[in-house]
Amino acid sequence: MSSGNANSVSPKGPRAVFDALAADVSGRSPIQRAMWLDALDRTLRPHLPPSLSAHARLANVDGARLVYLVDSPLWNASLRLAAPALLDAARSHGLKVRELRVKTTTQPLFPPARVEATARPLSASAPEGLRAALASLREAIGNGKDAS
Repeated sequence: MSSGNANSVSPKGPRAVFDALAADVSGRSPIQRAMWLDALDRTLRPHLPPSLSAHARLANVDGARLVYLVDSPLWNASLRLAAPALLDAARSHGLKVRELRVKTTTQPLFPPARVEATARPLSASAPEGLRAALASLREAIGNGKDAS
């Protein structure tokens, strides 16, 4: 892989989209293509209506067709209504697209951010309760040995 291709691996805004378009599509790895699609998605996202932006994601550019995923039939219809403006925006960014295909998925388009569980401090009475539970377990084990 040449150093020119290595630079196109980390897209930085619209310039990366144009560089990726100029590159040989068939020579790119799946990871490079995914990164290019993500950069293109971020470039086209401002051209979507604000209410639709969180529910639609560019999935592919298949020849002269933009393929988008949405997370419900409602957003599918909304994106179809926005198709002319979205196709114009894609063409203004150098894509030779003529058609928009919208697919609906049941999976979330943007996974929720991970929230790390934090340990809560014990209450003031918790240590005494744990000591009492441990003592009762020791007592039960001790009584069991004497019975045998």
